[in-house]
Amino acid sequence: MAGTISLSLTQQLDEFGKPLAGGKLYLIAAGTVSTPQNAYQDSALTLVLPNPIIMDAAGRLPQFFLADGSIKIRMTDKNGVEKLSADGILVVGASSGGGGGSPVDATTVMATGDLKVRYGTGILSGFVRANARTIGSASSGATERANADTQALFEYLWNTDANLAVSTGRGVSSTADWGANKTITLPDGRGRTLYGLDDMGNSAAGRLTASYFGTAATVLGAAGGSESKVLVTGNLPPYTPAGSIANGAITISNPTVPNAGAFSGNNNGGGGGAFGVIQGGPATITASQASSSFTGTAQGGASTPVAVASPGLLATIYIKL
Repeated sequence: MAGTISLSLTQQLDEFGKPLAGGKLYLIAAGTVSTPQNAYQDSALTLVLPNPIIMDAAGRLPQFFLADGSIKIRMTDKNGVEKLSADGILVVGASSGGGGGSPVDATTVMATGDLKVRYGTGILSGFVRANARTIGSASSGATERANADTQALFEYLWNTDANLAVSTGRGVSSTADWGANKTITLPDGRGRTLYGLDDMGNSAAGRLTASYFGTAATVLGAAGGSESKVLVTGNLPPYTPAGSIANGAITISNPTVPNAGAFSGNNNGGGGGAFGVIQGGPATITASQASSSFTGTAQGGASTPVAVASPGLLATIYIKL
């Protein structure tokens, strides 16, 4: 369901009664400080208007439609000087007829910057893909979407993540850079799983750390992790192999040795005598041997990376304009 507020199709004046030519109407989610809320050209809520909506030379606002519920508005002159701010304004509808309809809590409607996973790959109305391409105005040359309906997301990303690149560098404000037809790079969700920040307004839980994630896990948009890991010695558990080489005793058994002092027969050279020997008994000789080493044969292994990617299902991550 859709409706509008009393500012639609009205002329706005400053405190001196002069038309707010080029003035700006910011549409913000009720109850928030600055979260943008989309306005649309049509009651079907498909054609997104720029946020802020720019008044014409007579200070008139175009017709616009909003999701039912409540909304916050902030109105400034062309130089950004605030002229009006109000919260909790009831969106009157429904535009489809039949009276006011049932109010819808604006916080249940997708807001600029919200992520959506869709089982598809193409362009989706009201969204852009988180693919590290760029968005900007129709004159910006942006690669993902160059259109006026990207302004709310352009300014939201500009103010939310200072690490997102802006063409030719960041200027004084998101509004100034938009007006200068610059582009901003979208977050890069290609081939990545979404993780919760390790702190999210609390102290860091320590479930993701730079040691293993590869970068600080408390920085919005930081990317870490890897698909595979090559194991090195440091990844192995500590282990000292031990062993010994057995060096046995050397044994010489039953040697024969001559007995030089014993002869049989006479010794006067008369001949006929016999040279006697004594058969020695068993003898054991034990020798020591120095320690030795060996070189083994190289076994397998080519340092092939180990897969560490969890099983998953591929889809497209979209960001709300």
